[in-house]
Amino acid sequence: MKPLIYLICFVLARAVVLAQPTQVYQWKAKEHIIDESGNPVAGALAIIGYYTNSVSTTTKRITGTNGLFEFQHDTLSEGADVSFEARKDGYYSIWQQVNLQSPYDPAKWNIEKTLVLKKIGKPISMDAKKYAMALKLPEFGKRIGYDLVVGDWVGPRGKGVSADLIIEQDYTNLPSGGYYSKITVGFQNAGDGIQLYSIPDSEVGSGLRSPHEVPLSGYQSEITRETSALPGQPTKFEFDPKRIYLFRVRTALDHQGNVVSAHYGKIYGDFMQFSYYLNPTPNDRNVEFDPKQNLLVGLRSFEQVREP
Repeated sequence: MKPLIYLICFVLARAVVLAQPTQVYQWKAKEHIIDESGNPVAGALAIIGYYTNSVSTTTKRITGTNGLFEFQHDTLSEGADVSFEARKDGYYSIWQQVNLQSPYDPAKWNIEKTLVLKKIGKPISMDAKKYAMALKLPEFGKRIGYDLVVGDWVGPRGKGVSADLIIEQDYTNLPSGGYYSKITVGFQNAGDGIQLYSIPDSEVGSGLRSPHEVPLSGYQSEITRETSALPGQPTKFEFDPKRIYLFRVRTALDHQGNVVSAHYGKIYGDFMQFSYYLNPTPNDRNVEFDPKQNLLVGLRSFEQVREP
């Protein structure tokens, strides 16, 4: 008799669960595709993708004259990863992602994204090299020159001739197991310098992360980066692999301090793990790299630069 009663109770409980209404969550997305002048881009392939309920799906549309693509989706679970992408011939593609966190909030689940399609301009040959495993200094506590054209330390520590970057690292291991590290990057010539570039939100995820050209001014003669784990102090970690630097080297000034000649370039990453690009033409501020035309030869596969 008891097994029969248990069976009846189970069936009734199951029926109650199945009879309960299923909660449906809805998110909406609007993708606005513009060019670098802020004008809508017609004829672009706009893509919105989402991953939810263990299912990955994408939906696509060719933008009209307003450059807009709107989409909405119903899901049975709270939370989803929503991606936004735009492509068009003659432009660098762009991709971004948003995570819709629980709990469900209609205000936060109504997403609007503006994406900038950067036009492919004049990709050029450059001296470019990647330090994926971090550039190792020959010595700590010494100012050591690095030649961007040769891709090596200046002699006698390497084959380099011109000290385009002058790098020094102070590093101390503490008996407590902590450490302190400070990297200083400076330059050889008056007028040389470096500056940090901040990517606008609408350009994050673009195939061309940097501007097409670097500016004429705004360079500082030195930067420092510190990382440390010291007893009784908060850990410091200034390294950021997403940083972009713009730089000027081999600068010649006239008597009034005006730039007569200089070479320009950019850096993706942070010291000492980064990729650098150097325009070989004096006074040409174009830093749009053609990965098929690297002037540095004999690089190993992990030193190859594949980003423009």
